[in-house]
Amino acid sequence: MLSVFDQGPFAPCPSPFNLAAHVLRHAAQLGHKTALSVLNGNACDDWSYARLQAAVRGTGTGLLRAGLKPGDVVLMRLGNTVEFPVAYLGAIAAGLVPVPTSSQLTEAETARIIAELAPAAVLRDPAVACASHRRQISTPELQDMHDLPPCTYAMGDPERPAYAVYTSGTSGTPRAVVHAHRAVWARQMMIDGWYGLTEDDRLLHAGAFNWTYTLGTGLMDPWAAGATALIPAPGTPPEELPALLRSHRATIFAAAPGVYGKFLRGGTLDLPDLRHGLCAGEKLSQHLHDAWKTATGRSLYEAFGMSECSTFISSSPTSPAQDGALGQPQPGRKVAILGADGPVPFEQEGTIAIHRSDPGLMLGYLNAAAETAARYQGDWFLTGDQGAMSPDHQIRYLGRCDDMMNAGGYRVSPIEVETALNAHPGITQSGAAAVEVKQDTFVIAAFYTGPEELNTAELQAFASARLARYKQPRAYVHLDVLPTGANGKLLRRALPALFKG
Repeated sequence: MLSVFDQGPFAPCPSPFNLAAHVLRHAAQLGHKTALSVLNGNACDDWSYARLQAAVRGTGTGLLRAGLKPGDVVLMRLGNTVEFPVAYLGAIAAGLVPVPTSSQLTEAETARIIAELAPAAVLRDPAVACASHRRQISTPELQDMHDLPPCTYAMGDPERPAYAVYTSGTSGTPRAVVHAHRAVWARQMMIDGWYGLTEDDRLLHAGAFNWTYTLGTGLMDPWAAGATALIPAPGTPPEELPALLRSHRATIFAAAPGVYGKFLRGGTLDLPDLRHGLCAGEKLSQHLHDAWKTATGRSLYEAFGMSECSTFISSSPTSPAQDGALGQPQPGRKVAILGADGPVPFEQEGTIAIHRSDPGLMLGYLNAAAETAARYQGDWFLTGDQGAMSPDHQIRYLGRCDDMMNAGGYRVSPIEVETALNAHPGITQSGAAAVEVKQDTFVIAAFYTGPEELNTAELQAFASARLARYKQPRAYVHLDVLPTGANGKLLRRALPALFKG
C-alpha cells in the first residue's frame, strides 16, 4: 500500500466570499461577548465582538477614503498591538491585499520588500523600522478609523488574492507567499483536526499580535468559531503565563516549543480550567512533551505546517499522536509521502507533500513563477520536509530535505544569513547552521574564515544592521577552513559538530 491519505475533500468554499467576513461571521449574534482580552496581570482590555467588528469595518472605510482601491497591496509595518489584526482584517474587508511583516525586520530588509511589492501604502508604526515610501498611514490615523461607518465587505471570487506573507526561500531570497481568500475556509479543518475548539473556549496564545502564528491560531480561528481569544500584553515574560492561564480561566493554550520550555521551569502546574495545549512552529521534542504532561496532567497536541499551507498534519483530542508521530493529516486533506517516482510504500521515508487541490495551499510565490513550479511534483506540492507514513496514516517527522534553519518558530535560510555576513571585510567565507546549546534549545551559529578572529560584539552589530533579530547568529566561530564536499561546496550539515558551546 502507498503512503497516501485521501478520505475525500473538504466542503468547497462558497462564492462570493471574503476572508474577513468569514472570520467575523458570528459578530452579529455574539455582539456583547468578549472576542479578545489583552491580558496584563489581573487586568485586561476587553474587546467585544461588536467593538471588534466596528473597528475592522471602520478601518476598511478609512483605507478606502485614503484613496486605496480594492486589489491594492498594503505593506504592514506595525508593532505588537491590537492594531495589527484590526488593520489586517480591515484591509481584507475592503478588498485590499495586506502583507504583514515581522517588526524585527531592518530598514534595509524592508527596502527590498517595498521594491518587490510596490505597495500602494505602508501601514506604519513610527517605532517600527521601515524604508521610505511616498504613502504611509500611521498608527494614530488607523486608530481614528475605528469609529468611521462600516465598510461593505468586498465579496468576490474565493480564488482571488487576500494577503501575502514572507518566508525565507531556499535560494536565500525571502519570498512573498500569496494566499487566496479561501485559505481561511480551509482552516476549519484544523478545528477538529487539531484544536478541538468550541464556542465556549478561551484560547490563550503566547505569541505577539504581529506574528502570523498568533494571527491565525490565536485570533482568527477563535473568532471564526465564536470563541474568546486571550493575548498577553507586550513584554509579558513566559514565567508569568501560568498565572495568566489560571486567573483568566484559559481552556486551551497555544505556543511554540521554546515557550513551553521556559513555561515548565517551575515544576508542577495547577491549571484547573485548561483542557489541553497546542504546539507548532518547530518540532516538539519527546522530552518536552513528556515534561508538559508530567507538570500539568494535560495533553499537548502538535501540528505541522508552513507559510505556504498553514498546518495540515496534527494530533488532536479525538486523534492523539502515536509512538512519537506528528499525528495524522486532518480530515479533508490529501497528503502523501513522495519519492522520485511518486508515493512510496507505507513506512518508507520520503518528502511530505500536499495535493494542489487543498484550499489552504498558496496561490504561489509573488513574481517567482519558476520557483513556484519547482515546488511541485505533478499535482503534489513538496514541503521540503522528510517523513514516513504508517498504515494508519500516522506521520513521523524525519527532518528537512534542505539546510533551512528554525529559530524560535521562524524558518531562516542559511544563505540569507551568509550573504549578509560575507559583506564584512574581515570575512572570507561564512556558513550558518542551527546548533543545540542545551537540551531542546537551538540557536543560529555563524562559522567563518578570515585573516583573524573578529570581535564578537562587532559582528553582532554588523549583523543587526542587516538582519532581523530572529535571523541574527547568537554565536560566532572562527575556523581556518569551512567543511566542503568533493565538489568544493560548503557542507552546512557538518557545521554543528564544529560548535564547542
